[in-house]
Amino acid sequence: MKTYSLKKNDIKKKWLIIDAKNAVLGRLAVLSANILRGKNKPEYTPNQDCGDNLIIINSDHVALKGKKADNKIYYRHTGFPGGIKDTTPNKMKENNKSDEIIKLAIKRMIPSGPLGRQQLSNCKIYRDENHKHEAQNPEIISLSELNRKNVI
Repeated sequence: MKTYSLKKNDIKKKWLIIDAKNAVLGRLAVLSANILRGKNKPEYTPNQDCGDNLIIINSDHVALKGKKADNKIYYRHTGFPGGIKDTTPNKMKENNKSDEIIKLAIKRMIPSGPLGRQQLSNCKIYRDENHKHEAQNPEIISLSELNRKNVI
């Protein structure tokens, strides 16, 4: 029996929507990364962008369990000597960057490289319920129906 490898012409992408209201960040990121990579499909091919397009709404209401909201630290470097900067999820929410919290969590679960960047570009994150993708007729994924621990 031969191993089936998906060709670029055979890829069929769907549009999916996830509501992040009261969703646990890590569980949301795992589910999102698997959808973006296409690992939830039987025809998954590691070297092709066979994942679906994903819309995440209500990123302002994402939940972090325990003391992660204060103790988790995101580092970045400006490129200059002594230029390391840090921030926490609470500071990011105050600066209206709650979509970056989710994007960083998903980015770290996708392989780095050109294919990973391509797959991450298929994820659109919005801070409230309004999004501009109604024309694509996205299917709704309910996190609470998948597992009761996904939502607080």
